[in-house]
Amino acid sequence: QVQLVESGGGLVQAGGSLRLSCAASERTFSNYAMGWFRQAPGKEREIVAAISWSGSSTYYADSAKGRFTISRDNVLNTVYLQMNSLKPEDTAVYYCAASSSRYIRMRRDEYNSWGQGTQVTVSS
Repeated sequence: QVQLVESGGGLVQAGGSLRLSCAASERTFSNYAMGWFRQAPGKEREIVAAISWSGSSTYYADSAKGRFTISRDNVLNTVYLQMNSLKPEDTAVYYCAASSSRYIRMRRDEYNSWGQGTQVTVSS
């Protein structure tokens, strides 16, 4: 399994921006599709965005479209989530995850490596 470490979370006012980063331990990082998920208190963990191994394909949940951008740097073994126009309903713990597939996956059970999560809190 790939070890993943997220960073970049924090407290921000509504309308603000944050950039989450997820560093992977393996040089084979470029073989895996990656995803960002989030889990708010009392809710299921849900996918936010996903990106294919090469970065050429991306997926966004409806809640993220037009505001969030997922990207990756296969030299730095890092995946990013740029979050703009943040809303209080974006408040959650954000997790990055690695799939064993090269291609975009949208279900939690299709990801086999998870980071520890980073808290994002958006105040109104």
